[in-house]
Amino acid sequence: MNPYYWCVYWGARLFGRLLFRFRVLHRERMINEGPAILASNHQSYLDPPLIGNAADRPIYFLARKTLLDVPLLGRILPKLNVIPVDQEGGDRSALKAMIRVLKAGNAVLVFPEGSRTLDGKLQPALPGLGLVIAKTLAPVIPMRIFGAHEALPRGGGGLHLHPITVVVGEAIRFTSADLGAGKDLYSRLSNRVMDAIAAIQPE
Repeated sequence: MNPYYWCVYWGARLFGRLLFRFRVLHRERMINEGPAILASNHQSYLDPPLIGNAADRPIYFLARKTLLDVPLLGRILPKLNVIPVDQEGGDRSALKAMIRVLKAGNAVLVFPEGSRTLDGKLQPALPGLGLVIAKTLAPVIPMRIFGAHEALPRGGGGLHLHPITVVVGEAIRFTSADLGAGKDLYSRLSNRVMDAIAAIQPE
């Protein structure tokens, strides 16, 4: 890990444990070598640093391109393995960047829903994740975060000291046989991952 990533990684862990009794369940299921896609539900701005703590390796993240325009964040985010995304329509450049990162043997965090939930419930998956799976056949680790919506909900309400737990699911390993044909391929692959995320329950 580079020094910037290391500081944020351990700072997020300490912050999470002190304020939210943060814990990770089934960390042993994480893939810590070679290409891997960490796929999780999206509840809060707290999700990326806390979900990234489930891995013992640097993770690449997607973030809104507009965040790079913020003076301090614009200098720090590139050092934290951030891939900028233009949320106004499908940003193919971000998807291509993810594919390059995976083919280089790295891991990326993806939120199949695309944006943070408004009510804490799971949202439908978008096809972007399916495209990345089809192009790389990288193993996918379904994950689910609980409590982040209550701790820092979208739409305001401030920060609440609510317990947060990340549960790591069993890896899904795709093969060329899973691709098949049909216009709905990408949606089908994304939905399979989203179903695995929905099946994860707090313990």
